[in-house]
Amino acid sequence: MILRHIISTKQFLDTSLLDKIFRLADKMESREKANTLPNYLRNKIMVAVFYEPSTRTRFSFEAAMYKLGGEVITTESAGHFSSAIKGESLTDSIKIISGYADVIVLRHPTKGSAKIAADVSEVPVINAGDGTGEHPTQALLDIYTIEKELGRLENLNIALVGDLLNGRTIHSLLILLSLYKKIKFYLVAPKKLQLPKEYKEHLKKKKITFEEVEDVQQVLDKVDVLYMTRVQKERFKTEHEYNQLKSFYVIDKAALKKLNKKAIIMHPLPRVIEITPEVDKDKRAAYFRQAKNGLYIRMALLKMIIDGLKH
Repeated sequence: MILRHIISTKQFLDTSLLDKIFRLADKMESREKANTLPNYLRNKIMVAVFYEPSTRTRFSFEAAMYKLGGEVITTESAGHFSSAIKGESLTDSIKIISGYADVIVLRHPTKGSAKIAADVSEVPVINAGDGTGEHPTQALLDIYTIEKELGRLENLNIALVGDLLNGRTIHSLLILLSLYKKIKFYLVAPKKLQLPKEYKEHLKKKKITFEEVEDVQQVLDKVDVLYMTRVQKERFKTEHEYNQLKSFYVIDKAALKKLNKKAIIMHPLPRVIEITPEVDKDKRAAYFRQAKNGLYIRMALLKMIIDGLKH
């Protein structure tokens, strides 16, 4: 399968393509560490168009492009420092930008924006987060991390904790993990932040076992993966509403005593207060390794997408 755009994890219909991506990421990591990376993407240009703030996603895409010999044009506050401030539509911006680029990485606050961009772009578009919709490359690096840390992607109990309503990383991850056998989800969220109905329907359709839970303490000893997320302040209408929920779940030293000894703790980052700094020293804390894996996955994806243009 040739990758053209990466818009949604629903594009990935089986695990064979995922395995191909992961093995290429392995190769990228080993060659990067040995300082033997070829200039696969020499004379290619990636444009990073970010209408929302980003650290890990934007920097890892840019680093990936540079490490593979390519060039980068970037803007982090596209809504304020581009023609968008003059009223230019997303579709017009993408039509223009695609004339300058070989690949576009887009983050936008509106759900469905990546698909709109891909429909008018002359070059591949990678969805780096579309509002409360999806974040497919984050899900790919998450699953890659689980495989590296635990050695398997089947027969797993996974707790997804926090803002499941707005968490685009959660939405994408659920879809990908549904491709694997013997997966059980614990959906841990306060009532106001529960997983949207469309994703629960997806799990039912795929015959994936899941339980909705409000108390994270109930599942700590049962899970192989504890996937924490922050309560997203930017998705709330009022400060008061956010403050009521921001510290609903906190993983600290006390929680570590209850957590399965062989589990891993993940987080798409940034964290706020949901994982205390004292947890960082625990060997089960995988979130910084998870972030580093994003570099290798994005290197693999950029190479595969740009190689696909040759066909």
